[in-house]
Amino acid sequence: MNAIEITNLTKNYKGFKLDNLSLTLPSGCIMGVIGENGAGKSTTIRSILGMVKPDGGDIKIMGKKMNADLKNDIGVVLDEVGLPAIANVNDVNKIMKKFFKNWDEKQFYSYMDRFSLPRDKKFGDFSKGMKMKLGIAVALSHKAKLLILDEPTSGLDPLVRDEIIDILNDFTRDDDHSILISSHIVSDLEKICDYIAFIHNGKLMLCEEKDILLEKFRFINVTEQQLSELDQSAIRGKKVGKFGVEAIAEAEKIPSGFSSVPVTIEDLFVFMAKEEK
Repeated sequence: MNAIEITNLTKNYKGFKLDNLSLTLPSGCIMGVIGENGAGKSTTIRSILGMVKPDGGDIKIMGKKMNADLKNDIGVVLDEVGLPAIANVNDVNKIMKKFFKNWDEKQFYSYMDRFSLPRDKKFGDFSKGMKMKLGIAVALSHKAKLLILDEPTSGLDPLVRDEIIDILNDFTRDDDHSILISSHIVSDLEKICDYIAFIHNGKLMLCEEKDILLEKFRFINVTEQQLSELDQSAIRGKKVGKFGVEAIAEAEKIPSGFSSVPVTIEDLFVFMAKEEK
């Protein structure tokens, strides 16, 4: 069973359209949704969660339409953790006990110790990193099978981001656990994701296994004349400089006489997004 199946998701806003987006997250995997601010990442996530009503398309979570019962199987962390400013850790525990039927108090407090979060300090006085850690602890403490995270590492320092990535890796050691995570910090996603989806201006540019993407594309440095002689369908992005052209191309379509080097996921996204513009 797939953790998430999205088919032809469409949402229209004034000046923006999420345009027939389709993707599938297999169970037991982590998918990173990459895109610049305003690309459509949050609209996609809020549509999955039922917070936004799509204008078209179909969404299934673990084979079902979103419903109240699924809330116990989904851990959610949005870019702003929605907890009462006056609540402390103990208050949050009491609130979540009533909200989730599978709430694990022992697990929750073990995360509080792991994150060194104070029990008596008000949530409103937490730093952004502390707030995000508390939000992730809540998401992980009710036996969720699917985590949906919208920009969970945005604005955090590298040490906190690395700690969160370790926690997410631990979560998916269970083959029944899956994660959909959006971010514009591509390097974070490259560390943990099995699948990568690129969204640009409301359109899905590609969705593929990370390792396949890294094998499929290569950097080449050529002259403009050499570039014109290549199969243009192989070129996914280019940057023209004073001394030639730096381009990303499909590896199997690069002639044997051309030298090439590996790409990163961030390179691929930046070049493809610029080419689209």
